[in-house]
Amino acid sequence: MSGHSKWANIKRKKGANDAVRGKITTKIGREITVAVQMGGSDPVGNMRLKLALSKAKANNIPKENIQRAIKKGLGAADGSSYDELRYEGYGPGGVAVMLDIMTDNRNRTAADIRHMFSKHGGNLGETGCVGWMFKQKAVFVVDKEVFSDEDELMNIVLEAGAEDMKSEDEVFEITAEPNDFEAIANALGEKGIETMSAEVTMVPDTTVKLEGKDADKMLNLVEDLEEHDDVQNVYANYDIDEAEE
Repeated sequence: MSGHSKWANIKRKKGANDAVRGKITTKIGREITVAVQMGGSDPVGNMRLKLALSKAKANNIPKENIQRAIKKGLGAADGSSYDELRYEGYGPGGVAVMLDIMTDNRNRTAADIRHMFSKHGGNLGETGCVGWMFKQKAVFVVDKEVFSDEDELMNIVLEAGAEDMKSEDEVFEITAEPNDFEAIANALGEKGIETMSAEVTMVPDTTVKLEGKDADKMLNLVEDLEEHDDVQNVYANYDIDEAEE
């Protein structure tokens, strides 16, 4: 199980779908709010907002949540504003870890994240220490219980611009260039194919094999980071066998 696709499998097996959906809704809503604050509420002239709205649609975020996030960005709700940060560091076994952060309190967030890394055998590093190991990609995950025809799905996504599609245990994982996110999301939507996750993420060039205690520590670190309200995204380059979960 590689780092960039870890959560599709882990979260499903934990049966925490409702809780996970709530986290996704909250974090995408925050992305929409920040996009509006930075570039206005018209997606035609705000590509960041356009991408966030496409992600909301692909993840079946309710319209009322989207509108609430837009209003918040325009200042119609509370006047919260967020700083965007990227933290980089190392997990157990030298795994590269990179975090996208949105916070209204930098000092609080830095202390929290530093403590999590230390607790699980890792450490924060300097900016740029691991970022060079990742490339930005659009990634979609489709549950095989939702759509099981691999050939048909591959035809749909390749025609829409996908680079690759892999069959991984209980899911299909589709990858593409970020600019093709919207086209693939629309193609899946037109066929009524719901995704477990749909995001523009950072995919590692190489992975680090973990076993035993290091594998356990890494999974616990990622889980804690994902649960933190200020952490938008967690990227890591570990590779863990399913048996280690």
